[in-house]
Amino acid sequence: MPKESKLILITGGTGKQGGAVAHELLAAGHRVRIMTRKPDSVPAKELASLGAEVVKGDLDDTSSLPGALRDVWGAFAVQNTWEAGVEREEVQGKQFAEAARAAGVQHYVYASVGSAHRETGIPHFENKARVEERVRELGFPSWTVLRPAFFMENFLSDDNRAAIANGELTLGIDPNTRLQMIAVEDIGKYGKLVFEQPERFNGRSLDLAGDELTMREVADTLSEIAKHPVTPAPTPIEQTREWSQDLAIMLEWFDAVGYNADIAANAKEFGIEPTRFAAWANRNAGAFATPATV
Repeated sequence: MPKESKLILITGGTGKQGGAVAHELLAAGHRVRIMTRKPDSVPAKELASLGAEVVKGDLDDTSSLPGALRDVWGAFAVQNTWEAGVEREEVQGKQFAEAARAAGVQHYVYASVGSAHRETGIPHFENKARVEERVRELGFPSWTVLRPAFFMENFLSDDNRAAIANGELTLGIDPNTRLQMIAVEDIGKYGKLVFEQPERFNGRSLDLAGDELTMREVADTLSEIAKHPVTPAPTPIEQTREWSQDLAIMLEWFDAVGYNADIAANAKEFGIEPTRFAAWANRNAGAFATPATV
């Protein structure tokens, strides 16, 4: 079946992962449908201008799912823990997978998280592991799980950018802990690949990362780009715990265990050159400029 006749539905298309996958698929000439609660949003309109069909749908409203899934060959499913909460995200993930199976989706791609299968004890990793299990149980003709590591784009959050402008890298882990991370553009490339080669990736779960650095190394790179010194100044874990127990558990796991994607092996097998942090940061240099140098 030619790619022009295979309709691919993407949830979270106006967000980071879904947006990256949507852009890659559209650029390659695939038929893409975006499901969003806000079809009139700027990101939705941008995707529509690139050729995507945009439909209104809500992961919390199961009655909206059959229409969004109508005539769909493939589906990319991503949910947002920090928006939905751990319990609701799990419900959303399972409900959407069940709706996709009922709608006859042939190739289902679930965006999980790195090491979800390793019994991390991190609430928003464990719930994704349970969604993964439900996807396997449903018996899709073809399915793939993508498990990305820590997003490089997390350094672009308002809080992190403000801290970097003040010369501090505040991620609450030991400055010498090596942390695997990935640029969302790479998730987009893997998403495109698994939709283009479903037979090759059927039943596979891929842990993905593009670089592995300590926060000292990240700070050194950002110092060069921001044109002023940036040093690790990790937020105390108890302070983080007051805001989010889930986040604190994850940071402690980073220090104690950490992701284990095989970056080199992935690049060799799949032919996708990993985006290194320095290259990513240079492309986003404007975001790290201090007010005085903008």
